[in-house]
Amino acid sequence: MKKWLISLAAAVLLAGCASSNTAGLRIDGASQTVIFGDNVLAGQISIEDISTVDVDGRARGVVRLLNQSKGDQYIQYRFYWYDDQGLEVNNKLSPWRQSILRGGEEVSISEISINPNGRQFRVQIRQLDN
Repeated sequence: MKKWLISLAAAVLLAGCASSNTAGLRIDGASQTVIFGDNVLAGQISIEDISTVDVDGRARGVVRLLNQSKGDQYIQYRFYWYDDQGLEVNNKLSPWRQSILRGGEEVSISEISINPNGRQFRVQIRQLDN
């Protein structure tokens, strides 16, 4: 329980420190927590499922997103990986990836940890600046 509270507090702190270009959604795979930092994006995209699966001894984080609006949503996302103790394991951040969610469409975003110690993930989603 203490680990969950610390994780939640850290996520809230990070959301509060985010600059305007990184506002969006933060999803914690371990605690299944979704933090909305962008009310517009939160009203248009819903999180349908959060899961971690084992792929050849490495963790794959999978998040299913649903575009609840009729218009297209252009997003960017980035995964962060942590070991069982909650320490970040990837020394180099992965690049922001882009995706388009068509109106009413459901898509899955995913990534496999490059570090075999990566067991928990957090993903940040933001609207793409056009």
